[in-house]
Amino acid sequence: MDYIFKDGGVIIRHSPFFDVERTLDCGQCFRFDKDENNVFHGVAFGKYLRFESLENGDIFIPNMSENEFKDKFISFFAFDMNYEEIISSLVFDKTVKDSLSRSIGIRVLNQEPWEALCSFIISQNNNIPRIKKIVSALCELCGEKVDGCNMKAFPTAQAVYSLGVDGLAPIKSGFRAKYIISAAESVVNGETDFDSLRKSDYETAKKQLMKIKGVGPKVADCALLFGLGFTEAFPVDVWIKRVVSKYYGEGFTPEYFGKYAGIAQQFLFYNERYV
Repeated sequence: MDYIFKDGGVIIRHSPFFDVERTLDCGQCFRFDKDENNVFHGVAFGKYLRFESLENGDIFIPNMSENEFKDKFISFFAFDMNYEEIISSLVFDKTVKDSLSRSIGIRVLNQEPWEALCSFIISQNNNIPRIKKIVSALCELCGEKVDGCNMKAFPTAQAVYSLGVDGLAPIKSGFRAKYIISAAESVVNGETDFDSLRKSDYETAKKQLMKIKGVGPKVADCALLFGLGFTEAFPVDVWIKRVVSKYYGEGFTPEYFGKYAGIAQQFLFYNERYV
């Protein structure tokens, strides 16, 4: 991806391999929405981000220094990955290839791992509008203020754990509250160490996450894919079950797509869910 720093922010050059709306509104993150001017905005890593479309198709993110962009957001947007090459490695599959006319531009984000884990615990048996509502309520309940907006940052595991199950009552997360606290406790006491998980192989990291009460294969894969950089993770929800049944049948395994199975999954999910 090409970008330049100008006017106190960063300009992301127009590319078919980055579409703001498809990336931020495809079900992989829950803290971005359109404002009254139809501009996507939200918070990541405690930073308020606003994506302004320029006439030539470029995207301007104001109030972004070169250091913080390079330190956090090149990785966050996976701008350090060559999506043209990744897609070229996936189009051997006709279903993926056919989906690209409608899903190209999605990039799998590298979110803060605790936020990804907690958010996808909240996502269980839930729809996206309600997930966003609960996540927002959690941030308002115990997150830190974010400069430049009226939103709050995603709270730390310690801040969440200190509330206890009863303290989560205001966010109305239902049965998920005990799982949120269980995950927070696991992070606080060091049982779940994200730095160690990053250094593990995929299967080991998945098994470790699934030791947390309420974290099954799908939530673990979401945390691995969207928060820990395991692009081979292949979360299976009702939509992906439908895709597998419709196009691949019995005997399908994610290994079919290789090390970028999770990226293929996002194209397939988006095409089935949103188009």
